[in-house]
Amino acid sequence: MGCFFRTIGCVVVLMIGAVVAWVFRDRIPYLHRETPPSAVAPASAWEPLTPEGAARAKSAVATLSAKRGPVFTNVKGADLAAYVFQELSKQLPPSSQNTEAAIIGDQLCVRSSVKLADLGGAGALGPLGAMLGDREPVQFCGALELLRPGLAEYHVKELTIRELSLPSAIIPKLLRKIERGTRPAGLADDALPLKVPPYIGDVRIGRGKITLYKTTS
Repeated sequence: MGCFFRTIGCVVVLMIGAVVAWVFRDRIPYLHRETPPSAVAPASAWEPLTPEGAARAKSAVATLSAKRGPVFTNVKGADLAAYVFQELSKQLPPSSQNTEAAIIGDQLCVRSSVKLADLGGAGALGPLGAMLGDREPVQFCGALELLRPGLAEYHVKELTIRELSLPSAIIPKLLRKIERGTRPAGLADDALPLKVPPYIGDVRIGRGKITLYKTTS
């Protein structure tokens, strides 16, 4: 349980704020379901990542481990991001500041102030780099997908630096610059690995919250 949110937490906050925000603006396809425009859920408000939020998320996830407990639990985007922040930070640039999270549509978005040097510098962005400073606001949006029991992946699909949207083709390259350790087999090029509790069977994002489901097996 701790691994799941620790990995997605650190990465979802630091990287989410830094590289994700930097490299993630191309939506992350996870349990992504098409819904008509009229049915699109409203975005939640941006909230800072706090120890209190991390504690709430940890308690909510723990309820799924009980045999007679609930089959699903809802968690606020900022709470989940805070919970997994420590793990995510191990894979993302360490310069993230003022990190916030929100649910926008069917994606978990994180924004933060990041030093571009942690992402390879302005030169790694090509012509766009000339328009940027040493530190810029970065925002990334994406979704979570269960790859196999005990392992999930955070797909980085949308990334903006300041107000500039980065091409999706750049995202995998930027992720390689900040990744640590060996990439698990089967992991998507635009995703980061996240260890999760074996009793987590599904994750869905929408209506301003993240819903975690207990495995049925």
